[in-house]
Amino acid sequence: MKAEYQYLVGVDGGGTKTQLRVERADGSLIAVGSSGPSALMHGTGKAWSAIVAALDSAFQSAGIACPAYQEIAVGFGLSGVNNKQWAEQFSAQNPGFGEIAIGTDAFTTLLGAHLGQPGAVVAIGTGSVGEVLLADGSRREVGGWGFQTGDEASGGWIGLRAANHVERALDGRVSPGPLASAIVRFCGGSDAFSVEQNRERVIAWVNDANQSVIAQLAPLVVAHGEQDPAAATILRKAGVEIDQIAHALDPSGLLPIALCGGLAIPLKAYLPEPLRTRAIAPRADAATGALILLRRQLAAQQGQGQEAV
Repeated sequence: MKAEYQYLVGVDGGGTKTQLRVERADGSLIAVGSSGPSALMHGTGKAWSAIVAALDSAFQSAGIACPAYQEIAVGFGLSGVNNKQWAEQFSAQNPGFGEIAIGTDAFTTLLGAHLGQPGAVVAIGTGSVGEVLLADGSRREVGGWGFQTGDEASGGWIGLRAANHVERALDGRVSPGPLASAIVRFCGGSDAFSVEQNRERVIAWVNDANQSVIAQLAPLVVAHGEQDPAAATILRKAGVEIDQIAHALDPSGLLPIALCGGLAIPLKAYLPEPLRTRAIAPRADAATGALILLRRQLAAQQGQGQEAV
């Protein structure tokens, strides 16, 4: 192992976007970068393409030529890493980085939120998951079962319920409101709510949508939360789901708990008490958490190397 790399990179790879931080070994920030999704569910090759694009963007913004990859060590927090086959395939496709450390996006979110100290997080983005780090160093995950059966309160979960609502409204099973009309327009339909063409447009849109696309409906639900009862119902249920995840992570209610992810701020107003008051903002982001993961791995390897001397 190299004694020191020229640059250390922390990557937060989610289902909607990739964000990364580039630092020198001393911790000084060089640049940040972003690109499209790098969640492993989209394919490990696509994940690497997004990560490399974000890295190129970061160095370009800093006015620095990207060095040879062997001079760079990278820590990853990636959605889908808990699928061992995907994780192994991703590692095998390393394009030449000198060192890689890989963890779940939940763990790197946790590390960033409390800067490596004990605490809990509920991360709410395209998907959702909760994780806790205890004082003895043990950790536990709650949720994160995936879009098909879990990911409660996430963008995908909210989007599915929004899609179901507009389908019921188009059928006449529930009364249409501002949310249903907004979703029809988003799916390419017309303002004439009841026309048959709108049903066809919504069916076509839903049938072609993956988790990331379905999650695009979540901002519409948030935007209509104060004026549409259906939107408010979905958001209040999301708040209850977050509360249940938080309780499962820390039944004592004594650990600091941070809400993270793109939907954390919009959903905080819908949390039950006392979680609404207790929840804090993360101290740093998941890309920073990925750097903490990487630095710990490098330090452990350095210590093993010294013991072997």
